[in-house]
Amino acid sequence: MARNIYDNPDFFAGYSQLPRQVDGLDGAPEWPEIQALLPGLSRKRVADLGCGFGWAARWFREQGTSSVLGLDLSQSMIERAKDDTEDSGIEYRIADLQTLELPEAAFDLIYSALTFHYVRDFERLIRMIHAALAPGGDLVFTIEYPIFKAAAHPQWIQDEDGHKTWPVNGYSIEGERRTDWFAKGVLKHHRTLATTINTLIGTGFELCRVEEFAPTPEQIAENPFLAEELERPMMLLVSASKI
Repeated sequence: MARNIYDNPDFFAGYSQLPRQVDGLDGAPEWPEIQALLPGLSRKRVADLGCGFGWAARWFREQGTSSVLGLDLSQSMIERAKDDTEDSGIEYRIADLQTLELPEAAFDLIYSALTFHYVRDFERLIRMIHAALAPGGDLVFTIEYPIFKAAAHPQWIQDEDGHKTWPVNGYSIEGERRTDWFAKGVLKHHRTLATTINTLIGTGFELCRVEEFAPTPEQIAENPFLAEELERPMMLLVSASKI
């Protein structure tokens, strides 16, 4: 099973204090754009890959889905999700996306938020997801934007004129990236934007929508720290359908 940084006590303690974990979906500034990518949800069978505390899983059920399967590698995440959920229509399981196998044509929507960049073999995962979707089913996911993740150092560089730039090192070189985020040496896997999109197309998905998340003026006014997200994309949002 893949190494799971989310069960590191120091990491989990810090991660649990993020606004998107304290406030749920309301604390995720990209959530309105994600909602715009989602298909109709009534009576849909949903799998949430990297479900975390179960915020999205519970929201899906509130929208009328028939069932939600929430999967996460972290035992701490799954325990918290179960504690916060009172709904027999939601099932939570510990699962490793590196090796996950789902039943064929078992889901109408597969959703994932900020998880796929932890997976080494993206093509294997996407092929498995394609098989697990019913004909006409949808895949909606978000990942850290490849330029954001390729950055050599997680801080701004300021030039002599006071302009901020974001350092990108080896964008075209795909593979492991390590960063210090609540813990030392958090492992993620960098892929170019082209690899991400072309893997979907090559697997048989039809792209419906691609969004490069940027906060709105209203969000920046409410949370000024979001202003730096206008300098370079932070997240890639993708909607695709099985054809």
